[in-house]
Amino acid sequence: MNGEQVRRTVPELTHSPGFGNEHSSEAVAGALPIGRNSPQRAPLGLYAEQLSGTAFTEPRAHNRRSWLYRIHPSAAHPAFTRIPSGRLRSAPFHEVADPNRLRWNPLPEPAPGTDFLDGLWTLGGNGDASRRTGSAIHLYAADASMTDRVFSDSDGELLIVPERGSLLLHTEFGRLHAPPGHIALIPRGVRFRAELPEGTARGYVLENYGRPFVLPDLGPIGANGLAAPRDFLAPTATYEEEDRETEVVSKFCGNLWSARCTHSPLDVVAWHGNLVPYVYDLRRFNVLGSISYDHPDPSIFTVLTSPSDTPGLANVDFVVFAPRWLVGEDTFRPPYFHRNVMSEYMGLVEGAYDAKAEGFVPGGGSLHNMMSAHGPDRETFDRASAAELAPAKIDDGLAFMFETRWPVAATEQAMSADHRQQSYDDVWQGLQRHFRS
Repeated sequence: MNGEQVRRTVPELTHSPGFGNEHSSEAVAGALPIGRNSPQRAPLGLYAEQLSGTAFTEPRAHNRRSWLYRIHPSAAHPAFTRIPSGRLRSAPFHEVADPNRLRWNPLPEPAPGTDFLDGLWTLGGNGDASRRTGSAIHLYAADASMTDRVFSDSDGELLIVPERGSLLLHTEFGRLHAPPGHIALIPRGVRFRAELPEGTARGYVLENYGRPFVLPDLGPIGANGLAAPRDFLAPTATYEEEDRETEVVSKFCGNLWSARCTHSPLDVVAWHGNLVPYVYDLRRFNVLGSISYDHPDPSIFTVLTSPSDTPGLANVDFVVFAPRWLVGEDTFRPPYFHRNVMSEYMGLVEGAYDAKAEGFVPGGGSLHNMMSAHGPDRETFDRASAAELAPAKIDDGLAFMFETRWPVAATEQAMSADHRQQSYDDVWQGLQRHFRS
């Protein structure tokens, strides 16, 4: 499906811009009460309901909640029952974290009829979902839209990185379109379903068990730079008034649970608050870097961060390597060889990555756990060491990184997968001795 066909398939959407803002939206005029959150009788016969993403008493600057005005309260469902979790795993992970450098090709094509939820495949993670620490790394491959089915994650918020095929996300707050090159952020507990405008979709998901994502502090950078708050787009209210059976699937403490409602739970007519889903165009990231010498640390490319109890040490960061100019003098311009206290999972949305000449392809990924030595492969090192250092623009690739304070334990299914590259270490073979005494 070409771009014009996709535009015809995806409806025109309106958005409310601003990360962390107090947003408000109503699909029907007068649905949003004024001057109070829970009047004796909510307008238009709706039910008032608060969705809290943080504890009630957390500081105002950190507190996240939204008020929803809906046709049916979300409590109107029968008991949940356990259902199989498929290839979806959750923390705590009992596999041994591997110090070796690991890399995978893209997921195989899905079986016919696989939707976004069924297409989730867990690579690994850390922490403990029930204690709200750590994160999990998933991939997805799907060829069917979710129909008469919605999903919510009680364990964490979901950061979705489409790589092939866009997602039209129908959420309780409204609709969001996330094509490749964008990300979508779904808060903990928000119900949604994923539609596939192109018929197939593939990408990455970071499940953040810890504190909700925030924009990183800018420090000496100043007031502007990196991801701008106004470029994050929240949906506007769009409701479904359909009395048909809908399956509600909830991920709770690592397991999937299902209940069947007699109506669509995406029936919010109006809402206001600062706990909302977003989409963000990664190409709007304002890249900052060196204009004199040396390659900056990758922290300068942080889009979103989930803070921990130690300042500057993230539970998990989301980092993007977007198009940018390289101008450093007497500088090895690709990422340098390094060992890091943080653990790094890197994925590729499109094109090529400047530190890996071969084997790292869109839809694939690499895992370098803490203190595992890594850096440019032999071909990249040889080319960059001999390059003429004229200003050069990197605009043929879009890569990203999930970086976390703890080691990532890869699941057994990831370690034994046919698409795992067994010879990844070979990319550093042949790095010759150049020492001259």
